[in-house]
Amino acid sequence: MSEVRVREARPEEHEEISALALRSKGHWGYSAEFLEACRAELTIDATDCGSGLMWVVEQDARVLGFSLLKVDSAGAELSALFVDPSAIGTGCGRILLEHTLRAARVAGFTHVELDADPGAESFYLHFGARRIGSSPSGSVPGRELPRLAIALTT
Repeated sequence: MSEVRVREARPEEHEEISALALRSKGHWGYSAEFLEACRAELTIDATDCGSGLMWVVEQDARVLGFSLLKVDSAGAELSALFVDPSAIGTGCGRILLEHTLRAARVAGFTHVELDADPGAESFYLHFGARRIGSSPSGSVPGRELPRLAIALTT
């Protein structure tokens, strides 16, 4: 078995990455109806995959997870971070988060914000995130998501 490595996502991987996002979300016991409501929001397009701001963690040419950083004049946003159920608990999430935060720091940002799945909030808090509010779900009306910020130290 080879080493786990991080690399930029490729545009042609968008369908594989979208399927991974849905599998990852499904791992947490959500109903089929809930997952179907989230499908559009969890669909990653080829443009994002080729943006240079999306990374995959892979081992033996198998994608185990991905992260997506969106940046604009307002700041840096961790738009997505998903790990395949088979790799949850193996450190792949930590590797992706650290890589993404390092890239944001190098780009000159002082913090990264994100909307976390309620089940993933503790993961981000472990890495120094703090809750700054809540945001409405983009998929399920009436559902609120924890809004978090992670300060980037030098």
